[in-house]
Amino acid sequence: MLSLSEYLHTSPEFLDNLLLSVGIFLLLSAARFMANLILRRKLAGPTLVYRSRRAVLYAYTVLLVMLIGPIWLKGITSLTTFLGLAGAGIAIAMHDTIANIAGWFFIISRKPFKVGDRIQIGETAGDVIDIRFFQFSLVEIGNWVDADQSTGRIVHVPNSKVLRDSLANYHIGFEYIWNEIPVLVTFESDWKKAKGLLETIAHENVTHFSEGAEEQIRRAAEKYLISYRTLTPIVYTTVKDSGILLTVRYLVNPRQRRASDQQIWEATLDAFAKEENIDLAYPTTRFYCREHPAKPSSGRPQPDDPDA
Repeated sequence: MLSLSEYLHTSPEFLDNLLLSVGIFLLLSAARFMANLILRRKLAGPTLVYRSRRAVLYAYTVLLVMLIGPIWLKGITSLTTFLGLAGAGIAIAMHDTIANIAGWFFIISRKPFKVGDRIQIGETAGDVIDIRFFQFSLVEIGNWVDADQSTGRIVHVPNSKVLRDSLANYHIGFEYIWNEIPVLVTFESDWKKAKGLLETIAHENVTHFSEGAEEQIRRAAEKYLISYRTLTPIVYTTVKDSGILLTVRYLVNPRQRRASDQQIWEATLDAFAKEENIDLAYPTTRFYCREHPAKPSSGRPQPDDPDA
């Protein structure tokens, strides 16, 4: 009667290694499933559950490599030679995969961002919701939606992009951004009064959005060269084609940008509506007519001259 190895046309050693590897894989998979099940029941809150599941996954991956790897490598007499030959082929065939793994190690070790941060990498911006071995996931913001609000789409980004593209983190070091709201008034408006109203509105409506900014700058200055002289809202004056542009500039948390925009605009519209000498401007076309004086007579009779 044929043995299983003879039936499969494999060596007994290979079959033993295969069965042992499958057994270890099934055992570790069952342990991972039970661990996740227990943690999901014991822990409260999605953040703790997510982090615990990540930790279990990393431990599962490390144990899988440590236990199964030696089974297949113990029969190799020259491990260095084997790895050299295999590594050259793998590097060529799996360039993107290796780059994604390198990107994952960079994310884990240098921590350019973490789950929950709002980032922009290349042309993609969003809130990080997951970091995995080959990719990380974002809930997209912006695009066709104004004021950096969520579009609802989940974007999966290869980890290798952190090594190739520029990365902006809205939160690391300093969790505030400067936001600007342009308000254009007509040339005939009392722009000084309008500017005073905007300064009052900004101080009354957005100061609470930047609470804690000074303390964060002090902590961030210990690691980065960040220095701001003025943190309070300010209004700048500029002349444009259609009127006088008053730009409100203030600090705000990125996730509160649209709410602050709405508060300032509603307060501005209410304040300007009460003023007869302040009007919002828009692109206009103006015509100026000037009567030209008659040209001096050359002494020659004109056609409508009765004496001609």
